[in-house]
Amino acid sequence: MRTETGTVIRLEDYRPSDYLIETTDLSFSLQPDATVVRAKLGIRRREGVPADAPLTLDGDELVLKDLRINGETLAENGFTVSPDRLSIGELPESDTFTVEIETALDPSANKQLMGLYRSSGTYCTQCEAEGFRRITYFLDRPDVLSVYTVRIEARTEDAPLLLSNGNRIEDGVLDNGWHYAVWHDPFPKPSYLFALVAGNLGVVRDSFTTMSGRDVALEIYVEHGKEPRAAFAMDALKRSMKWDEEAFGREYDLDVFMIVAVSDFNMGAMENKGLNVFNDKYVLADERTATDADYANIEAIIAHEYFHNWTGNRITCRDWFQLCLKEGLTVFRDHEFSADMRSRTVKRIAEVKLLKAHQFPEDAGPLAHPVRPRRYSEINNFYTATVYEKGSEVVRMIRTILGPEKFRAGLDLYFDRHDGEAATIEQFIKAFEDASGKDLSQFALWYEQPGTPNLIVSNNYDAAAKQFTLTVEQRLKPPVEGAPHAPMHIPVKFGLVGAGDMEWNGVSGADVTGDVIHITKPKHEIVFEGIAERPVPSLLRGFSAPVTIYPEPDDGELAFLARNDPDEYGRWQALSALIARQMKQAAFRTDDDSGDVLDLATCDILTQIASDDSYEHAFRAFCLTLPGENDIAREIGSDIDPDAIHRVHAAASRQLGKAGERIFARLFHGLEANGPYSPDAVSAGKRSLRNIALSYLCHAAGDIELAAKVYGDADNMTDRAHALALMVHLKPKADETLDALAAFQQEFRAEPIVMDKWFMIQATAPGAKTLDSVKALTGNPGFAWDNPNRVRALIGAYSTGNPTGFNRADGEGYQFLCQAIGRIDGYNPQVAARLLTAMRSWKNLEAGRRELARGAMATLAERQNLSRDVRDILDRTLT
Repeated sequence: MRTETGTVIRLEDYRPSDYLIETTDLSFSLQPDATVVRAKLGIRRREGVPADAPLTLDGDELVLKDLRINGETLAENGFTVSPDRLSIGELPESDTFTVEIETALDPSANKQLMGLYRSSGTYCTQCEAEGFRRITYFLDRPDVLSVYTVRIEARTEDAPLLLSNGNRIEDGVLDNGWHYAVWHDPFPKPSYLFALVAGNLGVVRDSFTTMSGRDVALEIYVEHGKEPRAAFAMDALKRSMKWDEEAFGREYDLDVFMIVAVSDFNMGAMENKGLNVFNDKYVLADERTATDADYANIEAIIAHEYFHNWTGNRITCRDWFQLCLKEGLTVFRDHEFSADMRSRTVKRIAEVKLLKAHQFPEDAGPLAHPVRPRRYSEINNFYTATVYEKGSEVVRMIRTILGPEKFRAGLDLYFDRHDGEAATIEQFIKAFEDASGKDLSQFALWYEQPGTPNLIVSNNYDAAAKQFTLTVEQRLKPPVEGAPHAPMHIPVKFGLVGAGDMEWNGVSGADVTGDVIHITKPKHEIVFEGIAERPVPSLLRGFSAPVTIYPEPDDGELAFLARNDPDEYGRWQALSALIARQMKQAAFRTDDDSGDVLDLATCDILTQIASDDSYEHAFRAFCLTLPGENDIAREIGSDIDPDAIHRVHAAASRQLGKAGERIFARLFHGLEANGPYSPDAVSAGKRSLRNIALSYLCHAAGDIELAAKVYGDADNMTDRAHALALMVHLKPKADETLDALAAFQQEFRAEPIVMDKWFMIQATAPGAKTLDSVKALTGNPGFAWDNPNRVRALIGAYSTGNPTGFNRADGEGYQFLCQAIGRIDGYNPQVAARLLTAMRSWKNLEAGRRELARGAMATLAERQNLSRDVRDILDRTLT
């Protein structure tokens, strides 16, 4: 494992490689602890590169067994080699030649789960971002595209299934019980998209006919016996393929599309060309084992990885600084898919909640970076909410600015120009400029400037002149070294809400197109003419830009918008802001939790929404969901006391439960299912609203009797898991709770991804005593330190989803996390580093906790041989 620190990679230092690898022929002889890899690389020297320029290839913990140039063994003084690098100085004068490399691997010992590893009897690869160099020496960078042909050999008994990218062109039987398969991918790709899977798995098969009439075989591979649980994933795949043709004109290009579900995987999924590898939690689902949220995630992630076929694979990124070019764009595409499959408003609310919960704190803390970073020490640490979620928001803003038609024209031009290339953000932006005729140079600052812009808004109404004036000033985060600091182009979708429909005769002072105000200067003044009465502005509809607005409208204006805004997103946004403000104020008020948190008008709005059947069930559920404790902490910003916030949250839940008890009882009983389970959006929305009602009824009553009954009667995991969480979080030591936990474990002990819910529910139970439970659960037979899913479900959930338990006043939560990180870092630095991001907001805590958090991280920093991944996050977090 590499532990070097201090190496900084900079965007401005980018230069093309001296050599290209035009063809890559790989041969694998698979054995659990003695795999042999033979690579034959077709090399081309770039024009203008001198013949004596060495060929330097990347490696990582490799053992070189043989090296040949044009079939001839190289003299020992013709090259230098280490586990991490192969430099060949003795090269032919010809601009084209072959390099043959043989390396030896131990897949069973590879606990990093990067490169080629073996887990649960299955060989699997993960090569993004820099895993291919753990397989063979290579120019392991995204701008080196090669055509791959792969031969895989293994014992038939151990691995009857042999898969790689592209199309299978040959297979057969060998001596001594072995067999082989040969795969060819005609599309040049970077090494990070290489994939191999070999093992003994079951398969679900289907087919899809593309818009040009080609038949594509679809195959999803899972553990034997779990094939029925892949049916929804297959349906989601077919819908994704059809949608991408209809929405973006993108057709699939190989003869087969394959998905493999594995249980040991660092990521959610990987878009390897034609052979997607998935964490099995994002493939397997049925009503007994998966919640509605699981189904929605499967649908979105299946789509996301499939959409990468064009936005990431056919067009990849020139270097890792351009990561958002594939990830942010593809997140935007999967968001649009989910919006069309489900409810656009509800989906948008969910996206904004996720963005504010994860990306806004990132922007506000020591790990802040631009959507396109300009430097990094470890690229694995930049698979962040900023690159993915904010990157998606930047693409969405381009569509808002240009309009749907010109946006589609720009994206089509991008596909036409750069198919088969490794592209940059500049080329992406240029395609939209050329298609629309609009200068987007100012807008491009969104890719370069870190932080969340703040809009300072004020207004004035002149009744005599019937003029309404809106003043907007943009303020940016203090500049970061190396990043520009200039006014942004911020599109603000808006409406003016009054007693009736608002109309105006004209606008002056700003660039306003339709319902969008284009904020491009430090300060704008927009004058609306012909306004008969003072309106309340509804700003940032649909969250048209990832910014904050200050000051927010006063309580009366927020309440007015929550009741009257014709835009449903705007209505939810106002209501959410109103509730958060009142909860924040209550957190400062007193340690006594007996008083009301929400005012009567707010409770009245909430109960009216609860009883209004004209709204979608899922929308009502979102409106009734109080901001989480982490959300309130983000609103407070500094000197945060998690215990005070928890008391306020519990008090608000009791207050609202009692205020709407009759309505919640009606919803709970009226929404009881009367047919078989279905994961469709309407059914899921009904369950969501019913479970919100159940939560409020339990808080109002102060007991878990009703939740225990739901748990016992539940015929699906959505209701069962929700009821169990209520029981554990409200009465963790009650007999009913302990019996339910024991019953759950007994039923699902052989289902690891279901047991993850069991671990997570217990890890997120509020209170200081939860740490003792988490420590005990690390000894549970179902927990495994070397499985990323188990670690995320228990330790990750505890550190990010349990503000009171993790932020114990004695600092023991911080010590536990840092000790766990030190342990995991020894074999899986990626997982360890991502756990450490739970500490990103430590400076916002009150003084006592703040010092204890710093001390725990300082102790971790003293450890010898920390990985580059963890050291990078730790140094930036402590700065």
